[in-house]
This record gives sequence, structure tokens and C-alpha cells, in this order.
Amino acid sequence: MQSRNKYIVQEGWISIIGNTVLFGLKYWAGIVTGSLALIADAWHTMSDTVSSVIVLVAGRVSRKPADEDHPFGHGRAEHIASIIIGVLLAIVAFDFVVGAIAKFGSKEKTVFGTVAWVVTIISILSKEAMAQYAFWAAKKTNSSILKADAWHHRSDALSSVVILIGLAVGKNFWWTDAVLSFIVALMIGYAGYEILSKEITSLLGESPDEGLLLSIRETAQKACDRPIHLHHIHIHNYGQHSEMSCHIKLPPKMPLEEAHDICTKIEGAIEGKFGYISTIHPEPITW
Repeated sequence: MQSRNKYIVQEGWISIIGNTVLFGLKYWAGIVTGSLALIADAWHTMSDTVSSVIVLVAGRVSRKPADEDHPFGHGRAEHIASIIIGVLLAIVAFDFVVGAIAKFGSKEKTVFGTVAWVVTIISILSKEAMAQYAFWAAKKTNSSILKADAWHHRSDALSSVVILIGLAVGKNFWWTDAVLSFIVALMIGYAGYEILSKEITSLLGESPDEGLLLSIRETAQKACDRPIHLHHIHIHNYGQHSEMSCHIKLPPKMPLEEAHDICTKIEGAIEGKFGYISTIHPEPITW
């Protein structure tokens, strides 16, 4: 757990410092060249800074222990924070779709220069480096919020790649900057959709896959010397903590103490292999 918190804090601060510097460079380049696409990319980077602040706050909240008001801990704070990041991306995307449409109407040509090239290349390299670190940290810690932040970095790097392509052809077409702004907005919006769809599904609850269910049944059965017919399995995820409830079938005249011992064995086997804290409801066999 301590190692996990360390990665979240490190990624958050690296992102905040790096994105703040990049925002300043991109915004300055956008003002100098008059490019809406560069300014859009700058604000996309600033939204990364905001999301990284959310990462740090959520990481701190999620590691608070369980209490009377939150008996399952605070792990879902990460899911909530990821949803906030997704909403921020959607807002940024919508704003720049509106800006791109307005620029189409003005038919204003943007003249890109060396400043735009240098800043865009720096942005691509920096943002992809941040994304790679966040993806690596997310894999090490199994953190959904780090993965969301990684995709935020990646979407920013990809939007800068689109702008770089536009710089190469922009001098030939007046509408290049408007088209680039629109494409960047779509990419930002898609990244937001990906994050939101996954995290909302996690919060609402999703069915375990059949492979996991089969493995749980096999593990439970190996812990007992009689058939238990384990069924009605539900898994509830709370960030890094998961609870499982299920039913088993036992002979109707079995002593309560023996039924309790069987449930305790199953609970221990499941926690040992899967890390789930389980609650088992015994039912009488009726066939």
C-alpha cells in the first residue's frame, strides 16, 4: 500500500509541474501565431494539471481506513476522481468544437512559424513520457485513476501530433487551424468518453466474467469434503478492497456448528486466493 501511494504522489507532482510548464509554452505559442488549435492544446494541457491535482487528492482520500460512515473504506474515491477527469475532458472538447466552428466562419488563415514547431515537438515528447510513466505506475499499482491520467496525457500527446501534421500543410490552406482544432476536440472528447464509460460501469457494478466465477467455485469446492453447490455470487469492488457474497447448499439437518465451519473454510480459501472478504449464506438442499 505504501508503494502504491508513493507512485500516485510521484505521478501527480510530475504531471502538475510538467503540464504547467507546457501550458505556458503552448499558450504563448498560440498567442504569438494566432492559432486556435495551439491555444486549445494549451488548455487541454491545463486540464491535465487539474486532473493531476485530483489524482493527488483522490489518492489521499482513497487510502483513508474504513470508519463508521464508510465501513468498506474510501477506495471508490479513485473512481469518482476518474469521472471528474472524464467530465473535464468532455467540457474542454465541447468548448473547442464551438471555437473551431467559429473559426470556420471567419475564414481566418493562421501563419505558423518556428515557435509553433519547436513547442509542439517538445509537447509531444514530454506528454508521451508522462503517459508512459503513468501507464507503468498504473500497471504496478492497479490504479484506475493513474490509468485515467495516463490516457489524459496520451490524448494530449496525440493532439499535438495532429497539430504537428497541420503545421506541415497549414501554409497551403486557410482552414487548417479550424480543422485541427476540431480534430483535437474530438480526440479529447473520445478520451473523456472512454474514461467515463469505464468508471461509471465500475461504480454501478458489473458482473464477474465466467472464468473468474468458475475459479471461485473450484477454489471453494476444494476447501470442502462435500458438494456445496456454490451459486448467487456477487462481487463488490471498493477500489483496492473487494467484498463477495454467495450462497451454498448444505443438508437441511446439518448441525449449525458444522455449517459454520464449512463457511469459514470457504471464506478463508477465497480470501487466500482472490483477496475477497466473503459473506456466505447457507441454504438447505431441497432435492
